[in-house]
Amino acid sequence: MNRRPTTVAHVGNIAIGGNNPIRIQSMTTTNTNDTASCVAQARRIIDAGGELVRLTTQGRREAENLKNISAALHAEGYTTPLVADVHFNANVADVAACYAEKVRINPGNYVDPARKFKHLEYTDEEYAEELQKIDHRLMPFIKLCKEHHTAVRIGVNHGSLSDRIMSRYGDTPEGIVESCMEFLRIFRREDFNDIVISIKASNTVVMVQSVRLLVQQMDKEGMHYPLHLGVTEAGEGEDGRIKSAVGIGALLTEGIGDTIRVSLSEEPEAEIPVARQLVDSIEECIQLRATAEASIINDTITLQMKESNWETFQLKVAMAVGALFIDRKAHELVISNEHFSDDQLRTLADAVLQAARIKFTKTEYISCPGCGRTLYDLRSTIARIKAATTNLVGLKIGIMGCIVNGPGEMADADYGYVGAGPGRISLYRQKECVEKNIPETEAVDHLLALIRADRQ
Repeated sequence: MNRRPTTVAHVGNIAIGGNNPIRIQSMTTTNTNDTASCVAQARRIIDAGGELVRLTTQGRREAENLKNISAALHAEGYTTPLVADVHFNANVADVAACYAEKVRINPGNYVDPARKFKHLEYTDEEYAEELQKIDHRLMPFIKLCKEHHTAVRIGVNHGSLSDRIMSRYGDTPEGIVESCMEFLRIFRREDFNDIVISIKASNTVVMVQSVRLLVQQMDKEGMHYPLHLGVTEAGEGEDGRIKSAVGIGALLTEGIGDTIRVSLSEEPEAEIPVARQLVDSIEECIQLRATAEASIINDTITLQMKESNWETFQLKVAMAVGALFIDRKAHELVISNEHFSDDQLRTLADAVLQAARIKFTKTEYISCPGCGRTLYDLRSTIARIKAATTNLVGLKIGIMGCIVNGPGEMADADYGYVGAGPGRISLYRQKECVEKNIPETEAVDHLLALIRADRQ
């Protein structure tokens, strides 16, 4: 496979980009202040094949405890780089830069205030002043990263674009890309190159289009930083795997991507074999993609495969045809495989079409994988909501552990269930909050009542 040429980012003892292997990673779901739990979960991720482990650092205490987590892992012979995940508090990024091998910052909330869905008017001079605030705040962080040899991930999420970006560019791939480029230009000016970029969305079409546009813009400006790929809030089970394979696979088969994460609402180590399968299937799926495109007749792709393992087969199908459906080169899919029944193949075809936003044949669940910020029992809540709504064809329900991406992703969902505080939930109708701070024990019932009332 001819991968897009990139510079190399050094993250602890591994290198990302260039001719290095595509790296696989996951994120802990434990409280980052709980050293023992974080170490145990990190071990499981690493033992499964994870090459980086990310931990949420919502405050200074969590960022400082990375030192203890790292020391405990090293004592057991684990040297896998740790990545601090920072939102809302640039001061925490400064602390994390002293202890983690890489720090993820989110341009949507690093300097800009948390998204409120307000339209803001700026003159060009006022807008330039806002960019100067970013520049001023990044300088001490860059200095610390240089001193400690800490890499940086600039991680843009569709669900947490700032009101400033949204007001000027709209909810568009162009806005997502510019949110990233504002930061990249500063890092390049300061000759800081241990950078990895990510642009994520729960909508596979937005994710793929935005990453492609970012590559074009970076090339235009002479930048070639490595890219991390992921479909955020992909969900769980077969649907989460297929959705991830459609989005991530579309780009991998185009030579784009240097590190990936499959975000599933499951135990984090369960993400690793799925990601490994995607990476190992690239060459085969490039060939399958070409064959699938050549098969298009009457707006239909016909795909024939002999793979006998069901999960591997699902991933390869989704990966092979994902880009073709995202680009709307066809709108129907017929799959042939002698190992599986016609019903299985039809269900798989429908799942791929839904993941590519072509046709909805069942309820869509946009659920986050959880992390140390999660404010309720995510998996049991997902199960309860699914059990009560699985027959609502075409309805999109977002189930978010906290507010980082929650309200933003509600714009792509009909309803949202978002952690608002310990044991407290807020409910959304699209991006509008309609009930706040409901006790967790009552929140699922409130959500179902809201849906029933709107559908009467």
